[in-house]
Amino acid sequence: MIQQLSGFLGKPQLYASGTGEFWDDAHISKGMLEAHLDPQEDGATRKHEFLDRSVQWISKIAPPAQYKYLLDLGCGPGLYAQRFHEAGYSVIGVDFSRRSIAYAKEQAIQQNRDIEYHYQNYLTMDYENQFDVVTLIYCDYAVLPKEDRLVLLNKIYKALRQNGKFIVDVFTPSMRKNESRTWQFYEEGGFWCEKPHICLESVYQYDDEDATELRQCIVLTDESIDCYNIWDHFFSKEKLLLEIQTADFNGFEFYGDAAGKQLTDDGETICGVFTK
Repeated sequence: MIQQLSGFLGKPQLYASGTGEFWDDAHISKGMLEAHLDPQEDGATRKHEFLDRSVQWISKIAPPAQYKYLLDLGCGPGLYAQRFHEAGYSVIGVDFSRRSIAYAKEQAIQQNRDIEYHYQNYLTMDYENQFDVVTLIYCDYAVLPKEDRLVLLNKIYKALRQNGKFIVDVFTPSMRKNESRTWQFYEEGGFWCEKPHICLESVYQYDDEDATELRQCIVLTDESIDCYNIWDHFFSKEKLLLEIQTADFNGFEFYGDAAGKQLTDDGETICGVFTK
């Protein structure tokens, strides 16, 4: 085990894979779902009062009477999708967490909501001229490497009808972290593992053209070592616009968040609304 652990002491190569599943890990996905459902936390989904304001704003810039069909990418347990449905949209949600999608489907049945959910990696979706609005909210776009982001953009453009809107938010460079390394012992278990474990968490910065950041969590128990690599990227308005325009979107507006706040130079997020 010491030999295995020593292999994690250096800075990983760019986009090196981890050893553990993240989205579908039985324990981690349980913690993620709990974080999604906590109305006062921003850990997985933003606070629920923000969701309410966000859906109200989106309903104003893309009224469901004109923009009926909405695709919610990275929908998680359906908290946005439920609100979009209540606002009058016909909604399809896609997410890569089996547990979150199962919860969303169960809630839709219990509440008699006609919302369609799919457990799927949205890089594999293949819709064409089907939606008036596509949302990708809470900075999920930026976790992908640029090659995958461009694939996704083209799929989103293809999925939209003419004059349809793509609504996406990203973190700005003000959210980049300094490189660091911390150790913590969780005697009663925690987010990463239900057993007693040590978490070795590191933040690495890369000098590639995409200014990539890695948050690496190495989880040690008495029986195993698992490594989780979570990649991230940060955008200025200019960088985001340049990238989105590769997919031929012809209209754009920028805001400070996904609830329509005015964009400022020192904000933590940028929300772009791009029109096909």
